[in-house]
Amino acid sequence: QVQLVESGGGLVQPGGSLRLSCAASGFTLDYYAIGWFRQAPGKEREGVSCISSSDGSTYYADFVKGRFTISRDNAKNTVYLQMNGLKPEDTAVYYCATSRNCPAPTWDYWGQGTQVTVSS
Repeated sequence: QVQLVESGGGLVQPGGSLRLSCAASGFTLDYYAIGWFRQAPGKEREGVSCISSSDGSTYYADFVKGRFTISRDNAKNTVYLQMNGLKPEDTAVYYCATSRNCPAPTWDYWGQGTQVTVSS
């Protein structure tokens, strides 16, 4: 069974850091681009970052550039999102998803999400 499981969310103060994990089971992550997305209450889902399968190239939305870093560990079948300098506006449910390319117009498999709350 193909499954993506996000973890690492939580409550953090502004300026703090979290590292999200996206672990895959039932398939090998090596062959897929992985994207991170987020959805805040009352807002549409938006793309945050992605990493390609071929050369590890990355993409970041402007609002996280310089603060977030995406990486992958194929041996652990996991992709990470290191989030530094968190702001209250980063509060959202964060999801990971698979595609063939990064960036991509469509994404195939999705995880259930992990809540990130940035608040003092």
